[in-house]
Amino acid sequence: MPLITESYRVLNAELHARNPTYGTSGGKWAAKVHRLAKQYEAATVLDYGSGRGTLGATLLRLCDELPYAFAEYDPAISGKDERPERADFVVCGDVLEHIEPDCLYAVLDDIRDLTRKAVLLIVATVPAAKTLADGRNAHLIVEPGEWWFPKLSARWRIKEFQDRGGHFLCL
Repeated sequence: MPLITESYRVLNAELHARNPTYGTSGGKWAAKVHRLAKQYEAATVLDYGSGRGTLGATLLRLCDELPYAFAEYDPAISGKDERPERADFVVCGDVLEHIEPDCLYAVLDDIRDLTRKAVLLIVATVPAAKTLADGRNAHLIVEPGEWWFPKLSARWRIKEFQDRGGHFLCL
């Protein structure tokens, strides 16, 4: 199963082009990501589904120089769509709810395979305010944390799972 179908990649690229706020939530997690990267002594950090790159930009504002190599991957953004290298710490924030349901297990396995030490997953559990050009809600998977937990715990040893009402964090 592919990570993303070509038709859905095109829909996401169109939404990025049409809506300047699509793919911009990463920055709000920067302090937590930086703290966890240091805690896990990460030499490399990957933003999986990086969107417009606000996580990386905010990390650079927090630190004059990052103490780890930082990479971005997003299949819907030209220049970020190449297969990423494995990283010590992988961040996947506000991405999994956008995955095509038939591709979800392939994406979860891909994230697992790219992660050396730890992964931070942030997943919305409510509908998005944005819609795709075909009329569907941008969040293709709207399920509570209880639905996600067995899928995640089958791939990782869960250290932290916090339901924050509308989204959850999983480390």
